[in-house]
Amino acid sequence: MPIKAVQQIMLGKVLSNEKQAAQTLDAIKNAGYDGIELCGFMIHKTPAIVRLLTKAAGMPTGNGGKLDWHKLIKNSELCVTSVHSDLGSIERDAEGVARDVLSFGTKYVVITGMYRFDYSNEGDVVMLAERLNKAGKALKGVGAELLYHNHNCELNICGGKTKAYDLLLDKTDPEYVNFEYDSYWFSEGGADVLEYMKKLGNRMKMWHINDRGFRSTGKTITPIVKSDSMELGYGNMPLDKLTEQALSANVEAVILESHKNHIDGNAIKSLTLSAEYLNGRIK
Repeated sequence: MPIKAVQQIMLGKVLSNEKQAAQTLDAIKNAGYDGIELCGFMIHKTPAIVRLLTKAAGMPTGNGGKLDWHKLIKNSELCVTSVHSDLGSIERDAEGVARDVLSFGTKYVVITGMYRFDYSNEGDVVMLAERLNKAGKALKGVGAELLYHNHNCELNICGGKTKAYDLLLDKTDPEYVNFEYDSYWFSEGGADVLEYMKKLGNRMKMWHINDRGFRSTGKTITPIVKSDSMELGYGNMPLDKLTEQALSANVEAVILESHKNHIDGNAIKSLTLSAEYLNGRIK
């Protein structure tokens, strides 16, 4: 069975100090999760601009960069599934990135797409695949492995009728590059999320799970309500079919990442509610 984990990015508001962080990790463990996926920019000191950008996106990073994460993880008895980093850091110092990730007992380095990047440019996407192969090879040489995490920009058409994501799948070497699949973002982009999961097969090492729907009350100004992140089982994603496929592909970890819109504005309550869904299907 895969590891059930929580992505650190949804916890920024409840990591203000060592005591609160420890309580948060205990809550994750008590809800039935086995692990956590860490973000490099939340476990190390980062530039103010990074914190401002994530906060503006509705995902504040909190004060995690000031905390002793090795100690917190050890005391929590949670495992670390993976650590999010960025391609530039790997290209500059693959050994240093690998050393950091391996120190948490995992081998997986995840990059979450590219900023200020043209996913509609076929040449740029092919070049990105080459960079990923090179970075993955460098990481593998020092005991780590590279996973690419999608959002929705990879659904851009680049070259004929080919989507950028399909091009990345085709041009990356499975020996050096595999994937952490985020079904929420492909659903948001209008893709057939189950078909893409099948296409990935066992190259999908980890699955970011989230639900998508509505939490609105009272009258609406127009007949259109904007969809958002939801607790598992409370939205309209085909999660049962996706879970079945993920299990058949022997995915190593299923990682909850609800970006915002938490019930009662409470991330702990939200992840606990989502755990009910996961605990009923992954035992």
